[in-house]
Amino acid sequence: MKLHHHALAFVLAVALVPLASAGVVDKAQHAAAQQSWSAWGGDIGVRWNRDLLNNIGVVAKPIEQTTQHDLRRHEWFALRQSGGLQFNVRNGSLEGFTGGSLQMRGGYVLTLRDGTSIDLRNLTLRVRAADPKILDVVSGDGKVWLYSDRLMFELANNNHTLAVRAADVRVTQALADRIGVPESVGWEVADMALNTQVNIEGSNERPEEVCNPYPWPNVLVPGGNGAIYQGDLFMQSFSIDPVGCLNCDGPGGAYDGIAAFAPSSTLINNKNDGTAVATVPGDPLGTSTALHTGFIAWFTMFSGSPPNYNPPYKNDQHPFLIWNLYRINADRSIEQIGRSGTKHAFLTVNGGCLDTCDHFSSHALGRGCSDTYGSGNNDSPQDMGPRSEIVPATAVWGRCGSIWDRSCDGQDHGNNNTSWTQRMQTHESQLDAAVNPGATYKFESWYLAKDDINIYNSMATTSVTPHYASQQWTLSGSSGYRLGPAIDRWVDPTNPPANSMNTELASSEGHVKVAVNATDNGNGTWTYNYAVMNLDYARAVIQGAPANGGPDPRVVSNKGFDRFSIPLPADASVSSTTFRNGTLDAASKWGVIVGANSVTWSSSALGSVPVVTAPKRPTLDWGTLYSFSITVNKAPASGSSSLHVATAGTPSDFSIATLVPST
Repeated sequence: MKLHHHALAFVLAVALVPLASAGVVDKAQHAAAQQSWSAWGGDIGVRWNRDLLNNIGVVAKPIEQTTQHDLRRHEWFALRQSGGLQFNVRNGSLEGFTGGSLQMRGGYVLTLRDGTSIDLRNLTLRVRAADPKILDVVSGDGKVWLYSDRLMFELANNNHTLAVRAADVRVTQALADRIGVPESVGWEVADMALNTQVNIEGSNERPEEVCNPYPWPNVLVPGGNGAIYQGDLFMQSFSIDPVGCLNCDGPGGAYDGIAAFAPSSTLINNKNDGTAVATVPGDPLGTSTALHTGFIAWFTMFSGSPPNYNPPYKNDQHPFLIWNLYRINADRSIEQIGRSGTKHAFLTVNGGCLDTCDHFSSHALGRGCSDTYGSGNNDSPQDMGPRSEIVPATAVWGRCGSIWDRSCDGQDHGNNNTSWTQRMQTHESQLDAAVNPGATYKFESWYLAKDDINIYNSMATTSVTPHYASQQWTLSGSSGYRLGPAIDRWVDPTNPPANSMNTELASSEGHVKVAVNATDNGNGTWTYNYAVMNLDYARAVIQGAPANGGPDPRVVSNKGFDRFSIPLPADASVSSTTFRNGTLDAASKWGVIVGANSVTWSSSALGSVPVVTAPKRPTLDWGTLYSFSITVNKAPASGSSSLHVATAGTPSDFSIATLVPST
C-alpha cells in the first residue's frame, strides 16, 4: 500500500520499545511486514552551544560551510553522495536505524585550550553498532569525539526526504579526557539538523485499524454510551544539562555569574482505552481518570493546521514546555530561584504507541505514545518565547503580535533572541552552599497542552545538588522523581506536617496553590513561611479571536496577581517580614504594609508605603512562585489568605484557606 504523504516520525531518545506493551496487544500491530530503507546525500546543519564550549576551552571553526541558512541558526554543510543510513519501516512509521553512515563535506576544526586541535573535517555520522539509537561522530582518524542522540526526525516530501529536525550532540569520554574536563561527559554541546534523500524499498503495507479522523479531545467515543475522548498528558521523565555560565567564577567568586540549565524531557500520552491502567507506574499521579485517550494536537507554529488532519483548533496548536529551579532554605522557606521562557514544541515522534493507525502523524500524539525534546533543542533560541504570550489555562499562544510575528502578517520573521534571552538564569550566589548553608534544591519541568484535564501529572519535580567545576555549574545527583509541582514537595497536600497546610484554588481561569509552614521559635513568637504558586492562572485579555483560541489570537495581557494578604489579630506584634521572588533585583521586590488587621504584600507598594502612581513591580504570573514570611507573637490557626487579581474583572479577589496567626 502506498505511503500517505503525512509526516512520519520516530524518536531515538529512548530505548526502542515493542509495538505492544503493558499487556496490550492489537492484532493490527502485526499486520504489515518490516522493510529496510536507506538514505544518503543531502546536507547537515550544526548549531554549537558556543557559550558552553568556551567554558570548557573549545573553539569550533567551520570549514567549507555552505550559504544555506535557517531560522534555528545552523551552519550547513553538504553530505557526500555515498554510503547511507539504513533504517526499518513498519506500518508507515520509522522503527530505528540498523546501520550505515553519512559523511560530511568540510566540517570543523576544534581548537583546544592547550593549543592543540581536533580535525573534524569530512567527519562521519555512523550508527553505533551496540545502540541503534545513537549516531557516533567519527573523525578522519577513526576516533569518536562526539555522539548524537535524542534524534527527532520524520519522513517528508512524499517520503523522499529523511529530515532530522533536531538532535543533541554530546561529549564522549574521549573528548572529555582530551580537554581535561571529566565532568563534561554527556554534556550537550551542539544541536544538529539533517536532510537526506530516501530510497524506498518494498510496498509498506498498512494495518487494518485506522485512526482517521483522530480521536481528538471532546469527541464522542463510538459505541461509548456518551463517553468522550479526553486529553491527559504525562511528564514521564527528564534529565538536566548545563547549557551555559556567564562570567562564572565559582563559589565565593567576585563576579556572581549567571548559570543556565535546560532539561531533556520525555512526555507520554495517557494509555487508557476504556480501562484505567498506569501510564507512569508507581507514581500516585501516574494513572489517568480519563478512560478514553484523546490525541494531543502538535502543529508547528506558522504551519496553519492543515485541513487533512481535521484538527479541532485551527491555530497552530501545540504544547509548551517550561522549567523552574527552587531552593528550600534552612529556615524552611522555599524560593523559586530560576524560571525559563516558554519552549514551543514543533514535532511529536510517537514512540512506543499502543494503537496502530492508518498513519501516525508527527502532528498528533497518540495513545501511549511518547516524545522527547532534548536539552539542546529545548535551549534553541528560535523555539523559545516569553510566557507573556501564552494563555496558560487554555494553552493558547498569541501568535499575532508575538516576538516572531510583531506585524501580525502570519509570517515567521525570527524572534531576535540571543542564546541568553529566554534561558532559565540563576546567579551563582543562589547556588553557593556557603552562602546558603543547609539548603536543598528542586528542579521542575512541565508541559501545557490544550484540553489537558490534569495539569499536575504533566509536570514533575526532582531533587538536585548544585556543583561547580571547569567554569560551569551543573545540577547533579537527581533523585526522588515525582509527578506534581515543587510546592507539593515542600508541603505535601495529602499528608502535611504539623503546623503546615497546602491548599489549591481551582477556577475557570486557572490553578493556584497557597502553602505554609509555621515554626515555633521558642521565645513566644512563630515564623510563618508562605508560598504562593501560580500554576496556570491568568485573567487574559485577548484580541482578534475567541478566548479559547482562534486563527489569529493576540494576547494583550495574561497577568496573575498583584497583592497577597494575611489577617492579623488586633493585639498581634509583627517583628519581621520577608519577601522573595527569586531575583536579586531590589526594584522587582513587592513592598509590604503591616496594618492593624493584616499584613499585605503588593506590587504597587514602595517599601511600607502604598504608591498608586509609581510603576508596578512584576505581578505573580503563571509558572511562578513568590514566597512571604512573617514572625509574629501568635500561634497558628485555620484562616484565609487573600489574593488580588491584577486585571480588572470578577471576582477581584480570591480567599484561600491557610494557617494564620490566631486570635
